Amino acid sequence: MVQSCAEASPAKWHLAHTTWFFETFVLSEFQPDYEPFHPDFQWLFNSYYNAVSEQPVKKLRASFSRPSLEEILAYRRHVNAAMERWIEDGVPDEVERRVRLGVHHEQQHQELLAYDIKNAFWSNPLRPAYCEGSLPVADKAASVEWIGHEGGLAEIGYGGDGFCFDNEQPRHKVYLKPFEMASRLVSCGEYLDFIRGGGYERADLWLSDGWDTVRTQGWRAPLYWFEEEGEWRVFTLRGAVDLREMLVAPVCHVSYYEADAFARWMGKRLPTEAEWEIAADGLSVEGNLLESENLHPIAARAGSGLQQMFGDVWEWTASAYLGYPGYAPPPGALGEYNGKFMSNQMVLRGGSAVTPASHLRSTYRNFFQPASRWQFSGVRLAKRQE
Repeated sequence: MVQSCAEASPAKWHLAHTTWFFETFVLSEFQPDYEPFHPDFQWLFNSYYNAVSEQPVKKLRASFSRPSLEEILAYRRHVNAAMERWIEDGVPDEVERRVRLGVHHEQQHQELLAYDIKNAFWSNPLRPAYCEGSLPVADKAASVEWIGHEGGLAEIGYGGDGFCFDNEQPRHKVYLKPFEMASRLVSCGEYLDFIRGGGYERADLWLSDGWDTVRTQGWRAPLYWFEEEGEWRVFTLRGAVDLREMLVAPVCHVSYYEADAFARWMGKRLPTEAEWEIAADGLSVEGNLLESENLHPIAARAGSGLQQMFGDVWEWTASAYLGYPGYAPPPGALGEYNGKFMSNQMVLRGGSAVTPASHLRSTYRNFFQPASRWQFSGVRLAKRQE
């Protein structure tokens, strides 16, 4: 039932809501003889689909002492059994499309669970670890190369035959000026230099709303960084770690405002989402992802070319989250999945250390509000080609 911050949801709620998705958008719509598990679950576990029903205020989810975990697990068994019986007999194309969407929706919530568990354990005075074992430690950071792109007319957006979210389409042309991207992510050590250089005290580095947020929230370091006996430590899903052991690992849990201020301090900028996608096009979805079981960013290996494009941290881009030219949300309640959030959000690319590999593509668009930093988010720099 723990809900430790405004962005989080209790683990029990995630289990119920992902079940609700299949019951609401598949079984209830396409199986006339389906019996809903409980009449109140349609509104109780609705997240934000106003076309379906009213829903409880998000911050109250921690107060759901009932239904019990036992009843929620019974709900999952009920819906799973109904889905399995139906799928065995074959389903219409539209149902198959929604089932695939539901599976990817559940993957998103599996990742959100990692965010929420980490914040819950961080908020616990005992600071417990989610799992045992140590993270890989590297002694030396990989050198930064600047990988150039000639720019010009290019296409972005999903154009294949497999699954994608509606916000990844339509595929369309963009014009890019020549640019360069850093070969690896910004490290904790480099971000520590920003802190020691007074980065959080210099208003000239920050967007106006970012500076207001810094002062209001009292930010002086990324989320989960804390000082103990004069030394910085970082809280991870494996417990607290001395920052000196992580200096060459990517910095994590920074907001868009912090990423943008750091880039400005470095005399660089964040890449646009079009630049990021063109740079990632053709790369395999490989890296420090959920399957690596590190559950935290790790240092880039020595080598040439772009590294860490997938996994480790979601990379903030300079692009606002908007619909592509010609975009229209799907009809009905499912149109609320992505389209209605195209305001006051920034795009992130590439996945994180808690994202499953099967969930990602070079066209995948994640999005969060610019002050948000409970997600596994970090920084890659870009600049105009010299």
